[in-house]
Amino acid sequence: MEEMLREYLPILVFLAVAVALGLVLILAAVVLAVSNPDPEKVSAYECGFNAFDDARMKFDVRFYLVAILFIIFDLEIAFLFPWAVALKDMSLVGFWSMIVFLGVLTIGFAYEWKKGALEWE
Repeated sequence: MEEMLREYLPILVFLAVAVALGLVLILAAVVLAVSNPDPEKVSAYECGFNAFDDARMKFDVRFYLVAILFIIFDLEIAFLFPWAVALKDMSLVGFWSMIVFLGVLTIGFAYEWKKGALEWE
């Protein structure tokens, strides 16, 4: 039991230091923050839009389509890179599993294209 505690002690120390540092930084931001910001600083940045009165307003469906498109490409890269690195050590099952995965992502991309997510008016 004592040996197990000795092995986990560095992890516990790391977590304690991380939590303490996080709390110190948050408290420093609260204490040192400017309470009267310039109106230009709180305005919308470049292509952003000003805040509306109601937070429950409806957004255009294109925002959701772009989000789905981002998830498709993000998942593709997140899974494709490690697969490509380990490709020479894989069997045919691993190869064809990724081909099926890429096929599903291609169907999702075709759906996005059909819905017009790539055309912004």
